[in-house]
Amino acid sequence: MAGTGPFRDIIDGDVYKYYAEGEWRKSSSGKSVPIINPTTRKPQYMVQACTQEEVNKVMEAANAAQKIWARTPLWKRAELLHRAAAILKEHKGPIAECLVKEIAKPAKDAVSEVVRSGDLVSYTAEEGVRILGEGKFLVSDSFPGNERNKYCISSKIPLGVVLAIPPFNYPVNLAVSKIGPALISGNALVLKPPTQGAVAALHMIHCFHLAGFPKGLISCITGKGSEIGDFLTMHPGINCISFTGGDTGIAISKKTGMIPLQMELGGKDACIILEDADLDLAAANIVKGGFSYSGQRCTAVKVVLVIESVADVVVEKVNAKVAKLIVGPPEEDCDITPVISESSANFIEGLVNDAKDKGATFCQEYRREGNLIWPLLLDHVRPDMRIAWEEPFGPVLPVIRINSVEEGIHHCNASNLGLQGSVFTRDINKALLISDAMETGTVQINSAPARGPDHFPFQGLKDSGIGSQGITNSINMMTKIKSTVINLPSPSYTMG
Repeated sequence: MAGTGPFRDIIDGDVYKYYAEGEWRKSSSGKSVPIINPTTRKPQYMVQACTQEEVNKVMEAANAAQKIWARTPLWKRAELLHRAAAILKEHKGPIAECLVKEIAKPAKDAVSEVVRSGDLVSYTAEEGVRILGEGKFLVSDSFPGNERNKYCISSKIPLGVVLAIPPFNYPVNLAVSKIGPALISGNALVLKPPTQGAVAALHMIHCFHLAGFPKGLISCITGKGSEIGDFLTMHPGINCISFTGGDTGIAISKKTGMIPLQMELGGKDACIILEDADLDLAAANIVKGGFSYSGQRCTAVKVVLVIESVADVVVEKVNAKVAKLIVGPPEEDCDITPVISESSANFIEGLVNDAKDKGATFCQEYRREGNLIWPLLLDHVRPDMRIAWEEPFGPVLPVIRINSVEEGIHHCNASNLGLQGSVFTRDINKALLISDAMETGTVQINSAPARGPDHFPFQGLKDSGIGSQGITNSINMMTKIKSTVINLPSPSYTMG
């Protein structure tokens, strides 16, 4: 169970502690932040409300620990990461329990997230050894006008202290996707978990503690964003920020100074279906991509753009699959579970009401009980409806009928977001041309949008983000190049 056994040290009474300098501590504020169970809509857990002074102490300790960690042999860093990965997978049960209760993630998906996270950490350790174990050697006479009297040796070195801010929907996996690359690269890591998902993240951090990482190298700060959010992101002790979330990321990017930013900020992922597509495959991927975890994924299918001549068939096939989705609590492994909060449910309902008022066709009756919203497919959606452009982050999917591929591409590219897109066709030449034309970070051909496997590049264009994620890209992003130039004296001899 959560907070028991090997995790008993991370809780005091009913309040989970924060992690700093290798210890689990209570905040001097004496305050706590409640975490609401999306299913019961009642407080499930409480975490510490840390102060700005505690943030300062964490930064001081991180800076000191990082300097030592940067000199730690690469193989030792990798060894500790492998150990943490094994511990994480060993304790998947309690961590998955937290995910079920904090964010209403279906039980089987919660376990999968933890196991996937362990695999990600191990892969990162191995990839880090390969990438960081290599340097580069240059000689000066390869550039015009130079003699062979300068040698340049370059290698990757850490940035310093990395601030990691994951989202509620993957508070473990999208935390370790930042933690692993930061640590293998020789950085210190400060984690600010989302409020919903904080307890799962604290359990995950304890696995790194049990692995034996040096004190001060890893910290986990909990608290109210209104009190410590800006203070953290603008702290002079931070050398890099890796953030996954929504519009908050845009605000962060405007406030931070000259430090590297890695940001994924959501998407309005379009699925374009051509008349020659495998319609059964398309329908299956629309349902999986649009309704998995109740649509609360940045890479969920957010709008279906289907050629008019096959639209009726596609809608019929999708409706048949939607009818089989099981709606209910996450403990019962239901397909559709409550969305994260009442405010989120209210926002989704606002999009639904707007579509209704403007004449969208409801393929199912709209139904809501608390935070639980039944899956809904909206047909005949038009561009003047909010749902055509806004990201619902819920189990509501709009269908826009198009007369040409160009019309679909135009709608996709007119969005301010550009995370992923997908196209379904049997013609690979068409698929590649459409992929080139879509202004998104990734285009999936004959599959729904998805993040992963975790070593694949993952990035967004426009307002969907800055930089690229994925294990290799994250390691490169969390390091910088250091060069040493050896200047040789001019030769005193002449060639005969």
